[in-house]
Amino acid sequence: MYRATRNPVDTSESSTESPTAAPDPAPPRHGWRRWAMDTRPLRRPAYRRLWTSTIVTAVGSQLTAVAVPKQIYDITGSSAWVGAASLAGLLPLIVFALWGGAIADTVDRRKLLLITNIGIAVTSLLFWVQAVVGLGSVVALMVLLAVQQAFWGLNAPARNASIARLVPEDELAAANALGSTVMQTGQVVGPLLAGVLIPVIGLPELYLIDAVALCVTVWAVHQLPSLPPLAAMARRAGVREIVAGFRYLSAHKVLLLSFLADIIAMVFGMPRALFPQLAAETYAPYGEGLALGLLFAAIPIGAVAGGLFSGTFSRARRHGWMVIGAVVAWGAAVTGFGLSRNLWLAVVFLAVAGVADMVSMVFRGAILLSAATDEMRGRMQGVFTVVVAGGPRIADVLHGTAGSAFGPGTAVAGGGLLVVVLMLGLAAAVPALRRYRV
Repeated sequence: MYRATRNPVDTSESSTESPTAAPDPAPPRHGWRRWAMDTRPLRRPAYRRLWTSTIVTAVGSQLTAVAVPKQIYDITGSSAWVGAASLAGLLPLIVFALWGGAIADTVDRRKLLLITNIGIAVTSLLFWVQAVVGLGSVVALMVLLAVQQAFWGLNAPARNASIARLVPEDELAAANALGSTVMQTGQVVGPLLAGVLIPVIGLPELYLIDAVALCVTVWAVHQLPSLPPLAAMARRAGVREIVAGFRYLSAHKVLLLSFLADIIAMVFGMPRALFPQLAAETYAPYGEGLALGLLFAAIPIGAVAGGLFSGTFSRARRHGWMVIGAVVAWGAAVTGFGLSRNLWLAVVFLAVAGVADMVSMVFRGAILLSAATDEMRGRMQGVFTVVVAGGPRIADVLHGTAGSAFGPGTAVAGGGLLVVVLMLGLAAAVPALRRYRV
């Protein structure tokens, strides 16, 4: 039976002390409270600071995510350039996420977070400068985007790996639910806020707001305790360390299976590339603009709802089964969406898929933090970042091609069914994920 081993928790207020704290027992919860989000991790001052900063930056980062493609389209009038810019950010993200994971296992993660957050903030400021001066250069925008994605690739593994040092093991699922809910809320609120602000204050100011928001994150990270490697052995973050991370992953089936579960769900079941076609054709009677907005918002809204009612997550011990069930539910909901011809029913199916995605994110993250040792968490988070970022982009290509060949509804429904079949087949063939519990 696979079981997680307990991890030391740094709850100190200073940056030099690192005591190990015993977990607080989960208080009995009755009635509706047993479903409500478990907020115990917020009692930990260090985690609370990190989480609070995320509330601000989750929205700010989405302002830049809207502003960059909007500015590129305004300059070129071409969606092809918008797509090219997205790909320009993918390669540095992959490279620096893998390298950043190795670095996060060899240095004080707090210092790495400080450096990378400052780098992201400076990049956002440069976005603002080029927009204010009217540079009008797509190349400059793509270079800045590549630099920003490189900093984010270095940042994400250290940030996620640090959580296991800030909360005890039995609160990892709750901490992941809190963080994921904030990020999903940002994906809903950020684009809506950008749409409201652009006509009022202009596009350049979106970059400036993001840069200011990142200052809040820098301050919060500065207040964290020191997070040096627990292992005293000095290492260099080179190719050898990255390769060692992949060897570690291949030797730990439950970690590998958690990544494969996400790849199956996202590559074959993420239908967002077909939302514009579905809005223009299948749901045209409802109004193309309304349909497109609802389709893009439905999954994040469902994920937020799942996070708000995630109280039961903390009581779940069979994390492997939770991942399996969530991925199967995601595939079934996507299948239902593909077969729906009524817009409102389609939105309901996508919202259900969003709930399932939230459950999958929470428990895959908890498995990653509890099953990996501290000296490997950074590298595992680097791989996790690549999987999470790369899967949907591959899905865009596959679904776009399948939608053109077979029609969008058939492509979506077929992809959802494939997710269900592949996940059930993987769970049946390799028992490690089914057996994993904490």
